[in-house]
Amino acid sequence: MKNRIFQFLSILSLLIITACGSRKDVVYFQNKENLTTNFEQFIPKIQPNDQLAIVISAADVAAAAPFNQVSTIQTTASSSTLSPYSPTYTVDENGNISLPLIGNVKISGLTRSQAIQTLKDKLSQYIVNPGVNVNYTNFRISVLGEVAKPGSFVVPTERITVLDALGMAGDLTIKGKRQNVTVIRENNGVKQRYELDLTSESTLNSPAYYLAQNDVIYVEPNDAQISASKFTPNYTLWISMAGVIISVISVLTR
Repeated sequence: MKNRIFQFLSILSLLIITACGSRKDVVYFQNKENLTTNFEQFIPKIQPNDQLAIVISAADVAAAAPFNQVSTIQTTASSSTLSPYSPTYTVDENGNISLPLIGNVKISGLTRSQAIQTLKDKLSQYIVNPGVNVNYTNFRISVLGEVAKPGSFVVPTERITVLDALGMAGDLTIKGKRQNVTVIRENNGVKQRYELDLTSESTLNSPAYYLAQNDVIYVEPNDAQISASKFTPNYTLWISMAGVIISVISVLTR
């Protein structure tokens, strides 16, 4: 009987050891490829419902004043680089913002730099050498699944990578599947899905490596975590009881 119990415990230990993850399951960027990232290729475009803080400047302060009406919407704490009184514009469903004196200006589909140039061209009718500063105030990304601190995050810049977002969420837990991180992105009303393998440097060249506003990142649980989810509290209780019974049998058969 003792030998059988010993054999049972040995097999159980072996199963636990073999179930442990290997290096290839948890280490990021294992293949040493000479890859480079290219932010310019994937710069986010302005979309309807984006909120933009727009500040107009000029050598003649009085000339710029009509375009800098005080905003009643304050920026968030995470956008501390912006003045809390920066005029804030919401891009409407047609992709326009409405500027004083100028009226509607279509900026959806443009990068932030392109929008700045478009506004300068419009303002040059009223201001000599106008200066324009445009910043997102609602550039939001969400991180869900097997991370330390899942949630939504508002960031003050559009230059954010999937690694930055995972860092804000406290990184993947050991239960997260590094080979299948999903990024869900909406573009012109159409949702797109990207699969990233964080163990491969090919991720650095993915269109989803640099994030767009309202992107959702989902970290899938690994196989061990999925299997563990099948263990109900009652199942755990039965395992504990079985351990007690084995211990009692071991004592009685000495």
